[in-house]
Amino acid sequence: MCGHDREGSPIWYDVIGPVDPKGLFLSASKQDFIKSKIRDCERLQQECDLQSQKLNRIVESITMIYDVEGLGLKHLWRPAIETYGEILQMFEDNYPEGLKRLFVIKAPKLFPVAYNLVKHFLSENTRLKIHILGANWQEELLKYIDVEELPGIYGGKRTDPDGDPRCRTWINHVGPVPRRYYVRDHVKVQYEQSLVVSRRSTRQLDYEILAPGCVLRWQFCSDSADIGFGVFLKSRRGERQKAAEMLDVVASQRYNAHLVPEDGSVTCERPGVCEYLYPPL
Repeated sequence: MCGHDREGSPIWYDVIGPVDPKGLFLSASKQDFIKSKIRDCERLQQECDLQSQKLNRIVESITMIYDVEGLGLKHLWRPAIETYGEILQMFEDNYPEGLKRLFVIKAPKLFPVAYNLVKHFLSENTRLKIHILGANWQEELLKYIDVEELPGIYGGKRTDPDGDPRCRTWINHVGPVPRRYYVRDHVKVQYEQSLVVSRRSTRQLDYEILAPGCVLRWQFCSDSADIGFGVFLKSRRGERQKAAEMLDVVASQRYNAHLVPEDGSVTCERPGVCEYLYPPL
């Protein structure tokens, strides 16, 4: 987050080109990544509240700038696209009016391909807020952002305290993730069970919950491919049930557990038999 637009809304910058998708997903789980984006959204919401108090009028949305210079095939890696889609869906579901406008700048020829892969996650209302700027993008940005608020690297006068026009104090300019951070290379987990889940098959593991308030925990990884996982409460004991016949506790979704081990927990509100379900998705 860096500065405010002419109407007082916070400005969020995403510098896409240097991002190392594979390095990120080999160093943290998908859930960790999504949680970090939720944290960013909450920070922006808090900044909107502060601006509302400061300006004595309602500020409830943000301006976003996507710098996509250097966008390449590495960014179209399937696990990254799928996770980014989930983040967009989360944003749509929980912050439907949180975006005022989004500017895409320095778009390469590959950008339409990338946009087509994720635009179906966006509502029509959100798509109308996206502006893909051409060669005069600096002039366009200055129509909405004062020159003193716009970072020097984007045609303004704002710099870091040390004079850096990239404003790295406020804007993340990331790079390749060093291999020493790769979780899979360093975390060797000894698992209690090993399962073979063949293509288009389902495996179920039952655990009895004796009392309300019990915490059910899990950790799993997979070999060579992602896998579906969900937690359900059985409605009938002692028999196999389909997912549709049980109560969702943690809805099934796909996890890139072949890259980084996944873990989680849930506090059970009532006794019964909870089931880990590994379905094909």
